[in-house]
Amino acid sequence: MSTGARLKELRNRLDITIREVEDYSHRIAEAEGNEEFFISNPWITQIENKEVIPSIYKLYSLSIIYRIKFTDLLQLYGIDVEKISRHQSLIPLANTHLTNLEVYDKDRAVTFPVRFDPGFSVEKTNLLSRMVEVWGEVPVALIQHMDFRRSLYGYLGLADYTLYPLLRPGTFVQIDDRQTKVQKPPWRTEFDRPIYFIELRGSYACSWCELQGKQLILVPHPLSGCAIRQFAFPNEAEIIGRVTGVAMRIAGWEDSQTEELPKLPKQS
Repeated sequence: MSTGARLKELRNRLDITIREVEDYSHRIAEAEGNEEFFISNPWITQIENKEVIPSIYKLYSLSIIYRIKFTDLLQLYGIDVEKISRHQSLIPLANTHLTNLEVYDKDRAVTFPVRFDPGFSVEKTNLLSRMVEVWGEVPVALIQHMDFRRSLYGYLGLADYTLYPLLRPGTFVQIDDRQTKVQKPPWRTEFDRPIYFIELRGSYACSWCELQGKQLILVPHPLSGCAIRQFAFPNEAEIIGRVTGVAMRIAGWEDSQTEELPKLPKQS
């Protein structure tokens, strides 16, 4: 069905005549003090039958008269405003700037965890998908592109200081399960060094990795105070994927948390 035919169908469902649309739009134009909001009888006919694209003003009037969301009318003409943030990511700006996370459709349902497994321990590193007991649909446009049931997200346990201070305990990480091969150096900085999410026997780890023969070496951050660990690969350790995104608090920790940091080994 063409866009014009859909608009005509909307009008017919409401049992509104073309003359009434003209009259209603005239009221809107008068209220706004702008004739651009007015839709004449011939214009309505052209919009419905000749695929004429209305201006944003006339589209606004139609959304009011037909009791339909303005964004839904835009979508009829191939404009999905929910893709704005996605397209902005394709055009990165060099300079630091303010931005916003606009919610265009608050009623759109997205997958989100509504109840966590009571057996889950916040002290241990784990996969987010295994922490959630019940999934629900919630209208939050902010997270609509995150499909938790099909994507992999990990949680760094509150007792996991492996990559501290680069990654703090309690951090959520996004995992690309297509990247499972350990990359070799060099790296310019520690920020360039790949971080991996690893499944061990009965637990998980998030760490830098080195592969030496059949041994997978889990390398902690030098300031973490944690020891290097090694596992038979792939019998005792399996690389789930590479960490590609991080959600982490950088302030607000209690002083008691800092006091519990692992002690750095003394240099002789």
